Amino acid sequence: MALLDKVKSFGRKVLESGTVIEEIKNKAIAINKKIVLCEGEDHRVVEAAHICTRDKIARIVLLGDPDQIKVNNPSVDLTGVEIIDPKTSDKLEDYAKLLYELRKAKGMTEEQAKEQAKDPTFFGALMLKSGDVDGLVSGACHSTANTLRPGLQIIKTAPGVSAVSSFNLMVGNNKYVEDGLLVFADCGLNPTYTAEGLADCAIATAKSAKEIAGVEPRVAMLSFSSMGSAKHENVTLVQEATRIAKEKAPELMLDGELQFDAAIVPEVAALKAPNSKVAGHANVLIFPDLQSGNIGYKIAERLGGFEAIGPICQGFDKPLNDLSRGCKASDIVSAVAITAIQSVK
Repeated sequence: MALLDKVKSFGRKVLESGTVIEEIKNKAIAINKKIVLCEGEDHRVVEAAHICTRDKIARIVLLGDPDQIKVNNPSVDLTGVEIIDPKTSDKLEDYAKLLYELRKAKGMTEEQAKEQAKDPTFFGALMLKSGDVDGLVSGACHSTANTLRPGLQIIKTAPGVSAVSSFNLMVGNNKYVEDGLLVFADCGLNPTYTAEGLADCAIATAKSAKEIAGVEPRVAMLSFSSMGSAKHENVTLVQEATRIAKEKAPELMLDGELQFDAAIVPEVAALKAPNSKVAGHANVLIFPDLQSGNIGYKIAERLGGFEAIGPICQGFDKPLNDLSRGCKASDIVSAVAITAIQSVK
């Protein structure tokens, strides 16, 4: 069932971000996944662990010193939350051995592996790699690099995927947005793409749009050119990415290269891409690089009144998501629900 019934005209009630998140939470509740939160030292993370457990959004493993967590959060009910201290866990030895096997070719020693495995984010990634949890969320009080490094070193990319990427759910009321929901990628993670990487980003984002947001993806590969109207190496990259994506996922409704207006405005599409089944009706918009994606989503958010949910990581072999350091407990809860859905193969 779609996340939202089609909205055919401007001015009718469209989806609000709260409704999107409630739908996502309900999906997460139904599948009952186990998610590790790596930052037990942060009150927002502890509060999110409580909310997720209370509302049955996911089974939560919280990493940190149990005594310290309880002392620092006396008003938070942690009944049902599994708290593990990586430094004293009975799984530490096994995880250290796993880490050593994964990284010895890169020069890691057994002693280094034992020390590294005590780090909560690495410990969480090793839990995920071992199948002891279904997903990982971190980054409330650590950098993106601190979260993604163990992801890239331990979880690695999914088979057939050349690059990890991210996407944002963009929720808002606009006459060109039939469902009140667009999906933008990549707006927050990968600064440069090869044609194959951009194609993989498009395919992964279409899959995410369907599985997480419940929409039928219509994917536009964005450029400053529409169907050969301009010549430049940047345009060639998008054209090649479009070709690869169609070859890899022929069943996907995807087209390009398209300018933004040709992608979402039917009247413009009729002039610039009259033979395209996607042009004028796209709901998944793939930007050609991180600069344009990041600028684009912030323009939509700040000037267009859209609410941005994300960035959400995709392309890892198992789900792992990074938080903004300015996040609220409610944002962490949303990330947990999304991560739980992503764990369904």
